[in-house]
Amino acid sequence: MSANSASTTTGTGKSSGTGTGFRIPKVPFWVQIVAGLVLGVLLGWLARSQDIDWLYTTLDQVGHIFVQLLKLAVAPLVFFAILVSITNLRKVNNAARLATRTLLWFMITSLIAVAIGLAIGLITNPGSGTGLTPKDGKLPESNGSWLDFLTGIIPTDVITPFTELNVLQIVFMAAVAGIAALQLGDKAKPILALSESILELLQKALWWVIRLAPLGTVGLIGYAIADYGWDLIGKYATFTADVYIGCALVMFGVYPLLLATVAKVSPLQFFKGAWPAIQLAFVSRSSVGTMPVTQKVTERLGVPKEYASFAVPFGATTKMDGCAAIYPALAAIFIAQIFDVQLGVGDYILIAFVSVIGSAATAGLTGATVMLTLTLSTLGLPLEGVGLLLAIDPILDMMRTATNVAGQALVPVIVASREKILDHDAYNSASSSPVDEIENSDADADADADADVDAGRKDAVPVPA
Repeated sequence: MSANSASTTTGTGKSSGTGTGFRIPKVPFWVQIVAGLVLGVLLGWLARSQDIDWLYTTLDQVGHIFVQLLKLAVAPLVFFAILVSITNLRKVNNAARLATRTLLWFMITSLIAVAIGLAIGLITNPGSGTGLTPKDGKLPESNGSWLDFLTGIIPTDVITPFTELNVLQIVFMAAVAGIAALQLGDKAKPILALSESILELLQKALWWVIRLAPLGTVGLIGYAIADYGWDLIGKYATFTADVYIGCALVMFGVYPLLLATVAKVSPLQFFKGAWPAIQLAFVSRSSVGTMPVTQKVTERLGVPKEYASFAVPFGATTKMDGCAAIYPALAAIFIAQIFDVQLGVGDYILIAFVSVIGSAATAGLTGATVMLTLTLSTLGLPLEGVGLLLAIDPILDMMRTATNVAGQALVPVIVASREKILDHDAYNSASSSPVDEIENSDADADADADADVDAGRKDAVPVPA
């Protein structure tokens, strides 16, 4: 082979390619997301201002298809992620201790978040001066109560939770299956191997959906602007600002403080590493849909894979600082003011209790209606108040979900650091590389691992003298 025709290869076996042919520049994923946001706003404004029905319908369908694709993977993804994550704990020392510490920090951060939400609501009075009245509210199509929450954990059969997307029941069945597999030991190895393969298959398919996020952004944002308009959003200006400010205080105030004082690591490095998951959560509005990315960035931040594979799926279904803490606290105050109901200290304590204990009801899906109705029913507030907030829910849900996912990556870092199992070298070298690079790096790592195995096998073969 001539020198001119030979291609230069790197240490990883990849061709570096030195040809002078024209190449289309690769657009970073975050740029695609931002472009989708801008284009969505412009198309939404155009559809509303010019009353273009076909554009309105197209935006609605594009956003709907993207969300449906995410939901399509939710049920099996949650089941196998929880099952595999529980069985992976057998590979970790002090598994029970790690699980307990994880749950404890979930509760601590949720309590801090709900306290911030209550404080902002009491200071700003978001329900005053909106012009909204109780007549503007309507009963939600579905609601939650403590009885439904407690009795709804155990399914009546194994099929319905998957067809009706009851995530809480799916989590219950997966937890039972995981614990049973641990008890069976070696007998369960074939099932565990199959479960891990199915989980990898689902995550690969979900990666393809995630790559469609820029298009989904155009549809979701465009439809929100076209359907609701700026005038309606203006009525909720204080409440919307409260939600965004509350989430920002938690994400960029409380979390960095915990990282610096409790975990004793750099907050800036955390956000550099976790940024791909946070930005995807903002667009997709789904903690579960973002879960594969969240787990990858958490591992990239130095959290051991065996522990991250437990903590992140667990958090994606139960850790909701945005949807289950800040939002219901502010929403309860907002609705109470609209319906002229006075809340006392006992009511605020109940809000905190519901937020910390009942956050699993949010189930990691888009929207937090079930959690809000659970909070309102506990306080005795009119459920019609939910209807007041449905109009702007997509706008609020973006920031709420971004906060959720940031917290789901934060807690494993804190626990791993406290337990001295955090890889600080990996943490300090974490970058904000986009989603596609995370996936490619994983593929490269798998290829390198396979190459090492093959090399080991070759070395083991006797060489004739």
